Amino acid sequence: MSEPSMKMVLVTPEIPFNTGAIGRTCVALNLELILIKPLGFLLDEKSVRRAGTDYWKHVNLTQYDDWQSFLEARKPARDSMYFFEEHGAQSIYEPEFKKDAYLVFGCESAGLPRSVLDGMDDRVFHLPMLNPVVRSLNLANVATAVVYQALRTQLSG
Repeated sequence: MSEPSMKMVLVTPEIPFNTGAIGRTCVALNLELILIKPLGFLLDEKSVRRAGTDYWKHVNLTQYDDWQSFLEARKPARDSMYFFEEHGAQSIYEPEFKKDAYLVFGCESAGLPRSVLDGMDDRVFHLPMLNPVVRSLNLANVATAVVYQALRTQLSG
């Protein structure tokens, strides 16, 4: 398998355990983790390190002060950005993810801001939930499911 160049992007994450767990997944898959401020915690918090276990020091981490700073610095191609929301019009099983994909997730309590999603309706995806009793899934679980689906499409394509 070639080195993935996908990136996980967390926009204003609030829960350090989720960020730590996603960071550990990024280390396992050689992915960059991009955090968009403000964060709901300090990165030196014990809980981030605990969730990332002793792998946190290996996270390829980049931070931006806000979404606009990220866009200006990275200049991601529109078709390389994939946004994930529980009410996305398309399932994560529909796209063939590009090798340089930016997998973008919002904060735990509110998801992605409308300002980030404006004009991107065709780029918003959801992870199917079959039981309507469940309103949402844990951010770290969704991010892990998404990244493995994205890798699967690359390996089979």
